Amino acid sequence: MRVGMLRTVMLVVVACVVLFSSSAFAKLVPEITIMTTTEAYDAIRYETAFMIADAWEALGFRVFVRPVEFSTLTTRLMDEQDFDVSMYGWGGRVERLDPQHFLGSLYGGQADRGGTNPGGYVNEEYDALFELQSGLFDPNERREVILSMQEIAMSDAPISVLYYRDEVNAYNNERFDNFVVMTGEGLYNEWLQYSVTPLTDKRILTVGTPQEPDNINPLASTTVWGWKFLRLVYDKLVRLSPDIEPIPWAAEEIVPIDDVTVDIILRSGMTFHDGMPVTAEDVKFTFDYYIENDFAYFRPFYRVIERTDVIGENRVRFTLEEPYAPFVTVTLSQIPILPKHIWENIDNPAELAPADIPTVGSGPFMFDRYDRGEYKRILTFWDHFAAEDVEIEGMDYIIFADSEGVLTGLVTKQVDMTAQRMDPGHIPTAERNPHLTLVIQPNFAYHYFIFNTRRTPFDDVNVRRALSHAVNKEAFIDVLMEGLGEPGSSIVAPVNVFWHNPEVEQFEFDLDKARQLLREAGYRWDSQGRILFPEGH
Repeated sequence: MRVGMLRTVMLVVVACVVLFSSSAFAKLVPEITIMTTTEAYDAIRYETAFMIADAWEALGFRVFVRPVEFSTLTTRLMDEQDFDVSMYGWGGRVERLDPQHFLGSLYGGQADRGGTNPGGYVNEEYDALFELQSGLFDPNERREVILSMQEIAMSDAPISVLYYRDEVNAYNNERFDNFVVMTGEGLYNEWLQYSVTPLTDKRILTVGTPQEPDNINPLASTTVWGWKFLRLVYDKLVRLSPDIEPIPWAAEEIVPIDDVTVDIILRSGMTFHDGMPVTAEDVKFTFDYYIENDFAYFRPFYRVIERTDVIGENRVRFTLEEPYAPFVTVTLSQIPILPKHIWENIDNPAELAPADIPTVGSGPFMFDRYDRGEYKRILTFWDHFAAEDVEIEGMDYIIFADSEGVLTGLVTKQVDMTAQRMDPGHIPTAERNPHLTLVIQPNFAYHYFIFNTRRTPFDDVNVRRALSHAVNKEAFIDVLMEGLGEPGSSIVAPVNVFWHNPEVEQFEFDLDKARQLLREAGYRWDSQGRILFPEGH
């Protein structure tokens, strides 16, 4: 009896040891949280997150989708870098047809908080090529480097470009006409005020949008919705034309001295909205102020500047640390001119409370009012040098809770145009209303999800590649967008033909391939189908 009992006890002990030993090595991969926008803000992005989560769950991952308000998502992603996987997108602002911004979003030098590479992706070869292409003035030489960069980054899969969504806008053709349409921006672009013509006594153009600026501080705003608004209030030295050509703007003339020296001659007679003159000292102060405060979002624009000097009454010289091909088209078109007499007294510009943010620029519109979540207004600045081409007296923005509200505003004639693309399901309604005109065009903006490569398991390229194979991009286009878009491939969109690399690795939807990649990397599954780290992790 005692021998039998002893044998039983020993067997139990051995079993426990075996179980303990197995569990010590059988470490579950932690739950993945996908952070996305709310359904009201972007129903397609919201649904996309859940479709991705379902596919990843089929691979054995535990996945939780967390919808959050857009500004909160932006803060968590860009400023705090507190996320596992996040849905996001880069807007198709016209200056981004030069791929410098998109390339910089995967550059290791932009991986600190507030930078444009919040996932922390670092590849030394990619970074070296990024710095190389920045100094190549021959477009064909630069193109070859940029094509190589796309191959490297897309193979590493720090992000997955999900889709390029067509830009679909609408306007009230009974009230306004002659809208200029820009690639990537549609109707809501920085040239509309110089083309649009009122057809009635209504001289204020009313814009409907479900999104407001993340910030009206020109040193803290980091979203397309902030800058599509702010660029109308602030002038820049250069603006890009509707044909994507750089046009001297606040700069009357741009004078290249050599590969690292560029002079600008400031347009004379300009004033800020408070009546103070715009001077060369304001230009120097602006660039020095951005550099001294080191705002990470703007760093790609100013990082190449060694110093800025006033060398004449209206002449400013930029001395660069090295040749920089996109200096005129990117740097000079991105930094807004600030009034020195206001900002020089502000020591911590990024920490300004909303009520303390100065709103004085020199642009074609003056800031008038902003009721957060409801309404904002800008009025035409008639003393602006380009005001003679403007026929509207200002722009009202009505901020709706969702895109359905914008559609209702269009149909009921509460608003005159859309700022944001319309949902596919809203297009038939717009088409049934003869007072509305639809404008549809391809886009070089893209939506994507980004891995936080600082966190396990996303620091493993095998996991990133496997998860990228578990994404059905064709379904996003066919089911969610009703064909109004194109599946994503690279950070440079196909519509941007010269810079796009069509040969980047394509992660076709293939769950078997995804499992194979995980298995080859040592990942395993328990009896319940949950994924486990490789032994020894």
